[in-house]
Amino acid sequence: MKKLVASVTLGIVIAGASLTTASAEEVKVQKGDSLWSIANTYHTSVDDLMKINDLNSTVIHPNQTLLTNKQYTVKKGDTLSEIASQHDIKVDQLKKWNDLESNLITIGQKLAINDMNTSQDPNTAEQSNKNDEKDKKAKKAQADAQTEQKVETKDKNKNEKNDKAQDESFTVTATAYTAKSAGGNGVTATGINLNKNPDAKVIAVDPDVIPLGSKVHVEGYGDAIAGDVGGAIDGKKIDVYFPTKSKAKNWGERKVDVTVVEK
Repeated sequence: MKKLVASVTLGIVIAGASLTTASAEEVKVQKGDSLWSIANTYHTSVDDLMKINDLNSTVIHPNQTLLTNKQYTVKKGDTLSEIASQHDIKVDQLKKWNDLESNLITIGQKLAINDMNTSQDPNTAEQSNKNDEKDKKAKKAQADAQTEQKVETKDKNKNEKNDKAQDESFTVTATAYTAKSAGGNGVTATGINLNKNPDAKVIAVDPDVIPLGSKVHVEGYGDAIAGDVGGAIDGKKIDVYFPTKSKAKNWGERKVDVTVVEK
């Protein structure tokens, strides 16, 4: 009688079905959200969110729909090795992203695909990093151009409103942020590098209320420059910069008086 030898390939669910394409998880931006807070909630990065959603700047708006990460739905016949190969990543990385202790997967299981460049060799990775730096610089230049255009196209009524606001105090809601939440690279909308200037006094503003570049005095914070913007900064609301997350957390959210000293 012939002996039968059975071989087992870890990670196989049921053989005989082709792989499906990856889908993306969506999130609707709520008032007060920022790319940094969304990236933190969904365990990704600001840069990845910008790449996935083809964003040219970190400015987002309420009710805007964003893709947060890539997902794959396990189908009949799938294996971890095939899924990893299809997305050009390593099996170990795929397991790490999804907290898998073994190679066993089940039909209908959702697998997160967070990074598409994990399996690159050192030379390719180095070139990719250079390309990423070029992309960041290009996006920064484009964001600066858009900011300048937005400022230059203010109508006369808004400019008159800003003129009247000069040397006048008004109350705002003030939250806090760090360099990592300033677009992920620490550079503000007006080009201030917070990584190189950690002690800078900078606030994010709504340019319709406080013109970008204005010198302001913020109660409890001191003299600062209105040098940044944010998707959650709308109306009489500001974001004050701190060099550390602990200081930003200690600031929390509060009502303060702001005086526009000089535009």
